[in-house]
Amino acid sequence: MDKNHFTMNVLGVDVYYELHDSRYSYEKPTIVLIHGFLSSTFSFRRLLPLLKKQYTVLAVDLPPFGKSGKTSSFIYSYENMAKVVLNLIQQLNFQKVVLVGHSMGGQIALNMSKQKPDLVDKVVLLCSSGYLKKMSTPIIYSSRIPYFHLWLKYWLGRRGPVQNLLNVVHDHSLIDDEMIDGYLQPFMNDDIFRALTKMIRDREGDLAAEILKSIDTPSLLIWGEEDKVVPIEVGYRLSKDLPNSKLITYQNTGHLLPEENPEGVHENILEFIEAT
Repeated sequence: MDKNHFTMNVLGVDVYYELHDSRYSYEKPTIVLIHGFLSSTFSFRRLLPLLKKQYTVLAVDLPPFGKSGKTSSFIYSYENMAKVVLNLIQQLNFQKVVLVGHSMGGQIALNMSKQKPDLVDKVVLLCSSGYLKKMSTPIIYSSRIPYFHLWLKYWLGRRGPVQNLLNVVHDHSLIDDEMIDGYLQPFMNDDIFRALTKMIRDREGDLAAEILKSIDTPSLLIWGEEDKVVPIEVGYRLSKDLPNSKLITYQNTGHLLPEENPEGVHENILEFIEAT
């Protein structure tokens, strides 16, 4: 395994992570990258190289995604995923972190901030999901039908990786073979769909407005104005409910902010971290 790539068992599940120590990071917070649904550390492949020049960066594959464990015994709630990442951070002895969460990863970051506000210095939300409810009762019951995971695999992959990327990337010229292969990987292992079937039952829904209003961690929200997955209206609503937040929007940009404008996002993050 690459010298920057590791796997650690955390709270009963194997967690894959990449750790890049910067010699310039003394007394600086560690940046923790948290990906979105059906994604992995791959989604930060263009942003991470920029951040690690000045900061120590930890990128995590949330279970059951990427190279992390896909056990059926794990509770795939946002609260529990947040506990896993927090526990990993503490085992690595990081005292202060800045969380960067993309899409669903934004909800994990907010959960972490809620659970350990003393550890989380700041939060950056990139097109974060928000206000999604728990799955409906009929879908939860249906998930117990034998071989439901095969139907879920078909439903999630029915349009194919290229069509999915066309929906999340505004500038279609960015889509190349490397991107297609990277985002195709979640569909190559049936175990993830068994885990996602359990996640249908475990996921508790996004944090409610009254909880968001209690999170005082400084938060930077960055959004693509052409986001078709999490519309910019969600960003405006989050910025209103999070009491210590600021919203930045990019024109001609879709949902995959770390892929579409890594330089701009990098600059925004550094300015936010370094502001007193």
